[in-house]
Parts: sequence; structure tokens; C-alpha cells
Amino acid sequence: MGCLGNLIWFICGGALSGLSWCLAGCLWCITIVGIPVGLQCFKLASLSFFPFGKEVVYGGGAGSFLLNIIWILVSGLPLALEHLGIGLLLCVTIIGIPFGLQQMKLAKLALMPFGAEIY
Repeated sequence: MGCLGNLIWFICGGALSGLSWCLAGCLWCITIVGIPVGLQCFKLASLSFFPFGKEVVYGGGAGSFLLNIIWILVSGLPLALEHLGIGLLLCVTIIGIPFGLQQMKLAKLALMPFGAEIY
């Protein structure tokens, strides 16, 4: 079911979400200081392309908290709003509810990506 869900997901919003994460990663990688943040964006782009069958566990410490604050101000809020908007559109139909819930999971991850581990 995960493979079929990922295929339908990619067509119904996953490609747009993943490309947004890749764009954010490219913008962060312009500076040398932002390269670690950009690499994290590319990891999250792979999750955004194919999220079914994966779980996100939040953790981290003070360093992750400070980096998340900077992230929210620079890139996190637009990505979270994009995921939220697509998720609300997908939740209009009964068939789209699981996909909308995945978008909501990605919206939360867009606000706090550092300290999160993907299994």
C-alpha cells in the first residue's frame, strides 16, 4: 500500500512540495554557513516526495532549538503555509484525506526540521 500511496502522492502534490524543499536547499547552499541547513532541506525533500511508510520522531537540544528559530524566520513559515494550503485542499474529498494528513505532517516538519529524525 505504501508504494501505491507514494505514487499517487507524488502526482497529487508531492512533486510540488519536494521541489519547494529543493529550492530552499539550493538557496541555503549559496553561502558556506548555510550548507548544513541546505543538506537538511534535501533530506526533507526526499521525505516530501515519498512520505508514506516513514515516521518522524522529534528530539534535539538547545542547538536544534536555536537553528529552528532562525529557520522559521527565513524559510520555515513559507514552506509550512504551502503544506498547510495543499493539505486543506486535499482534505476536501474523502479520498484526499490521507494525503492531506501527510501534508499536515510535513507542515509541522517545515516549522521544526532540526532535531527531527526520519525512520
